Amino acid sequence: MGGGGGGEEEEGRGYKKITVGVCVMEKKVKCGSEVFSAPMEQILDRLKAFGEFEIIHFGEKVILEEPIERWPICDCLIAFHSSGYPLEKAEGYAALRKPFLVNELNLQHLLHDRRKVYERLEMYGIPVPRYAFVNREVPYQELDYFIEEEDYVEVNGNRFWKPFVEKPVDGDNHSIMIYYPSSAGSGMKELFRKIGNRSSDFHPEVRRVRREGSYIYEEFMPTGGTDVKVRYPVLLTPNEKQMAREVCIAFRQAVCGFDLLRSDGRSYVCDVNGWSFVKNSYKYYDDAACVLRKMFLDAKAPHLSSVIPPTLPWKVNEPVQPSEGRTRQGSGIIGTFGQSEELRCVIVIIRHGDRTPKQKVKLKVTEEKLLNLMLKYNGGRPRAETKLKSAVQLQDLLDATRMLVPCSRSGRGSDSEAEDLEHAEKLRQVKAVLEEGGHFSGIYRKVQLKPLKWVKVPKSNGEGEEEWPVEALMVLKYGGVLTHAGRKQAEELGRYFRNNMYPGEGTGLLRLHSTYRHDLKIYSSDEGRVQMSAAAFAKGLLDLEGQLTPILVSLVSKDSSMLDGLENASSEMEEAKARLNEIITSGARAIHSNGISECPWMTDGAGLPSNASELLPKLVTLTKKVTEQVRLLAKDEDEDLAETSPYDVILPYDQANALGKTNIDIDRIAAGLPCGSEGFLLMYARWIKLERDLYNERKERFDITQIPDVYDSCKYDLLHNAHLNLEGLDELFKVAQLLADGVIPNEYGVNPKQKLKIGSKIARRLLGKILIDLRNTREEALNVAELKSNQDQCCTSTKTEKDDKDFPPNLFIKSDDTRRSSTTSEMSMDHDDDDDKETKYRLDPKYANVKTPERHVRTRLYFTSESHIHSLMNVLRYCNLDESLQGEASLVCQTALERLYKTKELDYMSYIVVRMFENTEVALEDPKRFRIELTFSRGADLSPLEMNDRNAASLHQEHTLPIMGPERLQEVGSYLTLEKMEKMLRPFAMPAEDFPPPSTPAGFSGYFSKSASVLERLVNLWPFHKNAHTNGK
Repeated sequence: MGGGGGGEEEEGRGYKKITVGVCVMEKKVKCGSEVFSAPMEQILDRLKAFGEFEIIHFGEKVILEEPIERWPICDCLIAFHSSGYPLEKAEGYAALRKPFLVNELNLQHLLHDRRKVYERLEMYGIPVPRYAFVNREVPYQELDYFIEEEDYVEVNGNRFWKPFVEKPVDGDNHSIMIYYPSSAGSGMKELFRKIGNRSSDFHPEVRRVRREGSYIYEEFMPTGGTDVKVRYPVLLTPNEKQMAREVCIAFRQAVCGFDLLRSDGRSYVCDVNGWSFVKNSYKYYDDAACVLRKMFLDAKAPHLSSVIPPTLPWKVNEPVQPSEGRTRQGSGIIGTFGQSEELRCVIVIIRHGDRTPKQKVKLKVTEEKLLNLMLKYNGGRPRAETKLKSAVQLQDLLDATRMLVPCSRSGRGSDSEAEDLEHAEKLRQVKAVLEEGGHFSGIYRKVQLKPLKWVKVPKSNGEGEEEWPVEALMVLKYGGVLTHAGRKQAEELGRYFRNNMYPGEGTGLLRLHSTYRHDLKIYSSDEGRVQMSAAAFAKGLLDLEGQLTPILVSLVSKDSSMLDGLENASSEMEEAKARLNEIITSGARAIHSNGISECPWMTDGAGLPSNASELLPKLVTLTKKVTEQVRLLAKDEDEDLAETSPYDVILPYDQANALGKTNIDIDRIAAGLPCGSEGFLLMYARWIKLERDLYNERKERFDITQIPDVYDSCKYDLLHNAHLNLEGLDELFKVAQLLADGVIPNEYGVNPKQKLKIGSKIARRLLGKILIDLRNTREEALNVAELKSNQDQCCTSTKTEKDDKDFPPNLFIKSDDTRRSSTTSEMSMDHDDDDDKETKYRLDPKYANVKTPERHVRTRLYFTSESHIHSLMNVLRYCNLDESLQGEASLVCQTALERLYKTKELDYMSYIVVRMFENTEVALEDPKRFRIELTFSRGADLSPLEMNDRNAASLHQEHTLPIMGPERLQEVGSYLTLEKMEKMLRPFAMPAEDFPPPSTPAGFSGYFSKSASVLERLVNLWPFHKNAHTNGK
């Protein structure tokens, strides 16, 4: 007999309805003022619609006040604990009446103690994150097995490096903390039950863990930016389905929510919640009602059929959900593309945002306190250098420096005292840098101590001699910090990409990302400003909330070998600088005989001003003029400081908190102080160093390598410190810009062939990775298209029949089958490379309300510095000059080459975009199946610094320059195939086989595997568009 008949008819035939008791607190049934009914009511209404059940609500008054003997009698019982629920009383009722229990009651006690939850999960072999318990009998109890250091905690010898998670052992306490490492800026993020639209707070100043109670510490699992509470139904892997089954068995809860982490291609359970609901999900309501019906019938009426009817009884009246707006058209950034084209891949290489000038102080030290500090941190080895980056190390150095810096500055002495005076000045600078910002973070400054001279001294035990350092070189690097403007630029650019780079209208990318159809990975170099730019961009791209540190740790992977360093091309760059110096100082220029060139960029030193040698003395004079003004400001500040004790530290600015802002500090500006955390003393140190390094008066020699630094400082002060009204700064900027526009591009090669050689050495690894990204995307798309085409051909005749069977999915899976398929999946996964092994996480299209489950986009973002942007651009535009590619046209069209020649500077947030499209109407083997689009942006628009109109004034108030939009690198209507792109770049790219075996980065888990079995399952699960074009063969 079918299970869908009416209740009266069944009773007439001698069947009595099954009574289902609902013994829960009322807040779990009623939903108050919410738009939709409570999930429990939605499920119970569906159960009633089958006509086989009578639902009995016990009610809170009965549960709390009546004895169990007077509770209603039922066949099946839904009962679960929540706040104020008398669990022991419910257990007594179950023992008395013996109804069928959906969720057993005695094991619900375990859910209140996270320690017991983890122990039970492990007992059943369910993967959990690595963890350790810290149990305190009284608050703040000191425990000999618990150690806390700056960047880790250690429990019984088990070390957890930050970022790590701290959970109260009390399962009802939802105040969970994540602590971040000093290398990412430190701080703590507190997670809690949602209040309004907030479920977390970031506290940048909190570094120490809680000690008032008992906690579980576990390693932080990077999940790549997908919300833990996924808003769309996603397909579980076979392994995850088995885990879900085992969680239910372990806790004997047939309806059981648990938190699943997907990280590095594997899945872990990190909490078990007992009976849980999913709000506003029709799939959840449907599936829950069908599963509960089968359970109740199997337990109490096995003679009735539990087969689900073809049409579910409540489907007729179900509200229609709004469908996803869909457009296959291009974004409109550069123009639209054809109806048959789908965006498959977006690769972006981006320079970091606006930063403070990079600084370096070098001084030789002989002071015993500093030499002892070096020995303390290098393991006592007299010839070993040491690096100081952590807060503890830098605090030690600051304490030593404070004792060494004289309280007040002596008057100018004779020339013989000049060296001592300069040494004291540099020590004051070191002290000022270390005091800047209120606290330390290794992401912003670092100190190197390198021993230079040693003497032999008797050993302390009197047995022989040992070496002892007597002089060391101290190198302090600081500055180069992302400014409030840099963060704002990066976040706004991320938002621009979200709205313009992807198909759809505005929310297209967010929709793709939240439905597991967007494969995103973000890479950054090791520099703090680059990492923070990446985090701020990700915040705008994915519309995230909160501070940058948690975003950085969750989403950004560091890859210094690919995005840092110039070592590979250092000798060639030195050659280029020497040739550049020769061209400028001699005034000689290699130009064509007629004085005009069709391709002016082909000459040596192209872009240098013809009067460069005359501009240099002017640059020196103007630099001195600005430096003297800053010296007077610093002198006033210094005299104020000298009146205080060296231990009365003035902390004018908190740099860590400043990083959380995108606005300027109005109070500092109003007080006439420099913007940011730089005081006048450090501002003077910056300018006097430029003045000294730019021109050596004794040797009467210019150092042209200082031109970019002078320009950098000029640009910074013109944008951020215009309120200081430094006379001559405008003029200095114009002169420095003229020279820098010629010098900077030529530092990467004085002619196209040298630019190509240097560019290919610096960007070799990055180019190799870009080609791998494109190749993987192509292979995945072709494999899916091929399988889809085959399936279309073999399934056309049975399509109608199959449609009837689409619902429902198999609700119960035999464990043997699951284990077998899980093993197969894992075996294929382990043998694939980085991108291929992350193949599992897919949208379930049946109820996801997504029209285009086949749309999938791979995004790779590479954040780097100016050197890599120049290098990559030089390879793109000059690759055809290589001997192996003679006769080939450039990847960059003539008009774009002319534009790039005039562009000169690739400023902050400049970027290069490679987008790949698939034409689904073209045969699979046709080279035109995949089209490449190349665009670039010059980055920050400097025009407000060069004008004095109203718009410039408003930008001056914000200290933020707008980012210029993208420009084509190809002619309109041209067609660059992936095949051609690969051919042109392969000679300069690191071969795929030279890349080391990948470790999965802390990025979003991806999609497809070249494993045929995985792809076949994937295609079987996807309901491809009925009207999709058949692929040509």
